[in-house]
Amino acid sequence: MKQNAFWGSTLLLLLNFVPLGKYLYAQEVPLKPVTITNLPADPADGPAEQAGRFTFFSLRTGQVVPNADSLTDRWDLAFRGTTVLVNGGAGRRGKGGAYLHNGSFNELTQLSTEVPFRVDEPGGEQAIAGGSGNGWYAYNAATHEILPVPNRVLVLRTADGRYAKVQILNYYQQSPGLSDSSAPSRYYTFQYVYQPDGTLHF
Repeated sequence: MKQNAFWGSTLLLLLNFVPLGKYLYAQEVPLKPVTITNLPADPADGPAEQAGRFTFFSLRTGQVVPNADSLTDRWDLAFRGTTVLVNGGAGRRGKGGAYLHNGSFNELTQLSTEVPFRVDEPGGEQAIAGGSGNGWYAYNAATHEILPVPNRVLVLRTADGRYAKVQILNYYQQSPGLSDSSAPSRYYTFQYVYQPDGTLHF
């Protein structure tokens, strides 16, 4: 009788704990933004061997991709000056695309299924448009500075077909004691969130 009572109590405990275990396992882990500082984009003070070249970057790994892999799907964004390319479209190996979202970076938690992703067109329009006010930046004619448009978010389909959101924060080298007006340009600081599971939810 004692043995039956023991197993009955054990079974009752398991039935009580299993649903709780499933519930805890199913909880989503919040995706935290990653901040990249001073990513060079063909700066004037850069290495001579890199002059005129794009800097390729993988949002999945958070690392710069070698120029030798520029014809692969290993990169998501490429930076040179104010130009930002995506790894998608004719002549590209990735599935990338982009569109602009006007709103808070943190409050963008669900992507729309109705907004089409644009790709870079060879010799034509780019997914992330250039020119003051058209894409991620605005040009201040009084100070001759390149400034990120406030609350302008780049929504990306990455080279591997997943999704990310990117906000460019600065175009000038971040260094103690230097203001943007005196710091070297073509150094990107940006934050992003990459969704690895392929869903549209951040």
